Amino acid sequence: MLRLGLTGGIASGKSAVGEMFVKRGAHLIQSDAVAHWLMEPGRAVYDEVIRRFGREILNADGSINRARLAELAFGSPGGALPRVKELNEIVHPAVIAHENEWMEEIGQRDPNAIAIVEAALILEARAAGRFDRLIVVTCHSEQRVQRFARRLGITEEAARAEVTRRMAAQIPDEEKIKAADFAIDNSGTLEATEAQVQRVFTEVRGRIEYSS
Repeated sequence: MLRLGLTGGIASGKSAVGEMFVKRGAHLIQSDAVAHWLMEPGRAVYDEVIRRFGREILNADGSINRARLAELAFGSPGGALPRVKELNEIVHPAVIAHENEWMEEIGQRDPNAIAIVEAALILEARAAGRFDRLIVVTCHSEQRVQRFARRLGITEEAARAEVTRRMAAQIPDEEKIKAADFAIDNSGTLEATEAQVQRVFTEVRGRIEYSS
C-alpha cells in the first residue's frame, strides 16, 4: 500500500484535488472531518477543548461553535494572543492516531491500495514521516480569498482578513513545495488540475505495480 499525504494552504483546493484522486481509485480521509468527529460531545477531545477554552465556545445544544473556537485559536486584531498551538496539541495526536488506524485497515483489505490523508497542517505538525509521498496543492493568493469568500458567503474583505490570519499559522507554499514530492498548481482550469492529478496518480500507481 502507498500512503500519500495531501496538503496545502487554506482554500487551495485540497478537497477538490482529493476527490479527483478518489475518482481514479484512491481512498481518502479528511483530517477536518476527523477533527469534527472527535470534537463531538461525549468524546475525550471535546472534553479537553472545553476544559481549556471554556464553555463560551459552545452552542445552545452543547456542540462546539467552530467560529468562536477559531477566533480564540487564531486570535483577532487587538484581541488576545493566538492559541492555535494549544488547540493543535489537543486535537492533532488524536486525529493522527485515527488516521493511522484507517490507513492500517485500508492496507489490510488491499495491499495495493493508495490511501490519502488530506490535511492542511501535515508539515506544521511534523507528520510528513507517516507518508510514502507528500503532495502539496497551491494556488494564487487572491484565489484563496475569492474561494474562501464564496465558501462562507462573506465579503472578500472579510475573507482576506481571515485567510491572512490563518495563513500566518501555516508554512508558506514555497517551503511546502520544497518539502513535497509532488506539487499541483490549482490556479488554472479544472481540466489543468485534472491533468496534473492524472500524472501524479499514474506515477504513484506505477510505483506500486513495480514493487508488487
